[in-house]
Amino acid sequence: MPQNHLTYKEMTNFGCFYTPEAFVENLIDKIKHNISNYDDYVYIDSSCGYGSFLRVLENLKTIGCDIDAKAIEVATMNDKRSDYYCLNTLSGFSRESVNLQSDSKIIIIGNPPYNDTTSRVKSDLKSQKPCAVDPDLKTRDLGISFMLSFNKLKADYVAVLHPLSYMIKKANYNLLKPFYSNYSLIDHSIINSQSFSFTSKTKGFPIIIALYKRDSKGMPYNEILNTVFKTIDGKTFRIDYDSIKNYISKYPSKYDQPKENDILFFTMRDINALNRSRTFIEEYGPNAIIVDKRKFEYYCYVDVFKRYIEKLPYYYGNIDVFIDNEKFKPIKDVFITNSIERYPWLKNKGIKYTHNNNYALIDNYFAQLFSK
Repeated sequence: MPQNHLTYKEMTNFGCFYTPEAFVENLIDKIKHNISNYDDYVYIDSSCGYGSFLRVLENLKTIGCDIDAKAIEVATMNDKRSDYYCLNTLSGFSRESVNLQSDSKIIIIGNPPYNDTTSRVKSDLKSQKPCAVDPDLKTRDLGISFMLSFNKLKADYVAVLHPLSYMIKKANYNLLKPFYSNYSLIDHSIINSQSFSFTSKTKGFPIIIALYKRDSKGMPYNEILNTVFKTIDGKTFRIDYDSIKNYISKYPSKYDQPKENDILFFTMRDINALNRSRTFIEEYGPNAIIVDKRKFEYYCYVDVFKRYIEKLPYYYGNIDVFIDNEKFKPIKDVFITNSIERYPWLKNKGIKYTHNNNYALIDNYFAQLFSK
């Protein structure tokens, strides 16, 4: 059921983009397929919204919580069977808060909010402190805080939707180390964020419908790199590619100061961020990288890669720019030529290269790279 009582700014701050029914059903199917005694558990949606996930769990013990009193009012009106509480489950929340015993078997279910306050996307709408958060759960992203809270509750299973970037980006994985040290992924499907209303208006990013089981093995990061991810429509992909970060710096150094004749490049994050941002720039600022001219060809590679992003499917949106270095090196002068023709002022920066505008080599390179 779509929400209809929040403003767009409130939806952005609290990450309240309600889940299409097909994805709710997909997650329930994963639970029933993988957990033989699924009806012996208490189901908790700690950011339940209108209670879409709980209403379909007929004849089971279900509990819904949300900080939004209006959402709880609507959920209670539409579902007399579940127990609903108006609570901030990121602050002082425990099993006792919803009258559960410490030994109750629980499954967390739902689509917790996500709101990266450091992201430039919708930054004009975002609050840095959308709600109170316990110190041991506090991160820059509400969704990561919720994932940490599931581990704190010691849920037996966690069945949720979350951005795939929580798992595949090393910085996010490190923030979620307490979770991934105690949970393993046992089933999943990847979907496009653009399936949700009001989100990702320009370029979608991958969201995972995930079922995790609590165990002592957890998920080491190397295991994630070797995972074959599957989309909801049957495609598969991996993320263990050679990354541009292995060749150049993606972020500015606070110790570097620009000098005359330096080349500047805009900060790099992931592929979707590159799609929105600039590459070579002329003015120094807080987002400016001072280019190591010995590695100039790799910055040209990123610049050219940006113009091929539209050929990539959404599920590569949150990974770093990837590269086949052995195939790139023999044709690096073509990439340099392409960037210099696009930004003529680079000609005056003392770069040595052999002019080669056989751009069919670039087309062929990306055709082969993307086909893999």
